[in-house]
Amino acid sequence: MKRISDIDEMIRTCAAIRSEGKSIGLVPTMGALHDGHRSLLKIARGRCDILVTSIFVNPSQFGPNEDLAKYPRQIGKDCALCEAEGVDIVFMPLPNEMYVEDYSTWIKVDDVSAPLEGERRPGHFIGVATVVLKFFNIVTPNFAVFGQKDAQQLAVIRRMVRDLNVPVEIIAAPIVREEDGLAMSSRNIYLSTSERKSAPAIFRGLRAASRLFANGEFDASILCRRVRHELSSFEKLAIEYVSLADSLTMREQVNAGDGSLISIAVRTPESGTRLIDNVILGEIK
Repeated sequence: MKRISDIDEMIRTCAAIRSEGKSIGLVPTMGALHDGHRSLLKIARGRCDILVTSIFVNPSQFGPNEDLAKYPRQIGKDCALCEAEGVDIVFMPLPNEMYVEDYSTWIKVDDVSAPLEGERRPGHFIGVATVVLKFFNIVTPNFAVFGQKDAQQLAVIRRMVRDLNVPVEIIAAPIVREEDGLAMSSRNIYLSTSERKSAPAIFRGLRAASRLFANGEFDASILCRRVRHELSSFEKLAIEYVSLADSLTMREQVNAGDGSLISIAVRTPESGTRLIDNVILGEIK
């Protein structure tokens, strides 16, 4: 497995790979890899000749009061996991090379980025869309794999690729969960013991709404209320929003249908950890 930090070297390496007629798969990450990331790598590994993983804690997608400084960094462990999963190249660019001193070009995906996470994290999706497009330009992958847990991010990237005619296939990977249902996340390590015990209620609420839908309930307000009810007895989980929206446009729906996205964001009061999760209605019975 090769490690590359220099952007120009990465461009040359990927150009040489493409000139040989080989396909490239990309799994972009911010590191602190876990079994959720491992599942993305497995999906990608089976579809390409050369698998590239980027590890880059992207400063432009963090707000002024967010956890950029303390975001977990474990390059040694991350590279070991990548090598075990058959990654060919780990791309680890430096922030001051990705964003030079007079950097001034940003990608804004209107509409789909505005509600939910976009409303609560101003500028977040500008940072996400910009860094992803930069990776696409540097690596020139045939496809890239993103996790369904960040559902709105997935919608933003899909819209960007469509609108800008970027020749990269976007593949969505299912959410990987702990045995008790908590969606795997690099931020789970911040949870206190009591918060970790409460956190599985998030998925229980989503699953309860999904079962209600499977039994014939389509009213979005009732489905969202069912999620809130499941979490109502857990003081360790402060709900920021519960949403039922179209999974491609992120527009709120009055009535749910197969493929509707019910999503949630909570914040834990002790550690201040922010957790998001979602299910696509019709996929969980």
